[in-house]
Amino acid sequence: MRRERFLATLAGAALLPAIARASAPAYAVTHTDAQWRHILGDDRYVILRQNGTEPPFSSPLIKETRRGTYSCAGCDLALFSSAAKYDSGDGWPSFWTVLPNATLTGSDYQLVEERTEVHCRRCGGHLGHIFDDGPAPTHLRYCIDGLALRFVPRG
Repeated sequence: MRRERFLATLAGAALLPAIARASAPAYAVTHTDAQWRHILGDDRYVILRQNGTEPPFSSPLIKETRRGTYSCAGCDLALFSSAAKYDSGDGWPSFWTVLPNATLTGSDYQLVEERTEVHCRRCGGHLGHIFDDGPAPTHLRYCIDGLALRFVPRG
């Protein structure tokens, strides 16, 4: 009986991304899959459009310490301030807060256990996930794929 329940849970979880896409909000920036692939390139396309992730510690943005803004690599919407960036040690750029009105969140069941996924509000691009083990004052950790971002230095 446990095996059947587990398999049913997996089957349901596999359907959730399709259901979520069917009811996804309309975004201000849209393209066909072919256009997104051309605009983003293969690596960014997998992350932003197919909910992929980059290998840990592979992003040069982890070591970025200049003041500036981190924008969506899909549509250039400003998402994070360098003032909210911190070294979480998890292998991806991490932030304790997001800029106002920049992101949307949803449930992600790709690993069976529910996680909170972060998307760009303007193009719907997958950015990463939010966890509740970050620093004060929010105690949040926005764990974001570096390839989902473009850094714009201040000045």
